[in-house]
Amino acid sequence: MVDVRSAVGAAQQYFISLQDMIGFGTEDLRLEEAELSEDKKHWFITLGFIRPVDKTINPVADLLAIRNYEREYKVFKIDATTGEVQSMKIREV
Repeated sequence: MVDVRSAVGAAQQYFISLQDMIGFGTEDLRLEEAELSEDKKHWFITLGFIRPVDKTINPVADLLAIRNYEREYKVFKIDATTGEVQSMKIREV
């Protein structure tokens, strides 16, 4: 049986391995939620991170290169026996 720490580690490694495919930079990756399914077959791990958002605030802000950031969340389904990541989904808040 995979413990919560191992499940979180698997989710983090999976997410980091996909950074070049995500299409934007991320910062401040953190654990938000961890839940073992009722049947104890899967861990559901929610990771949150911030990413830059290209929104025009105003011309002065554009000149000063001020960026907006948004927090996003991903839910990872981890096999509780093997520790394999089975899915990654967007978590709406």
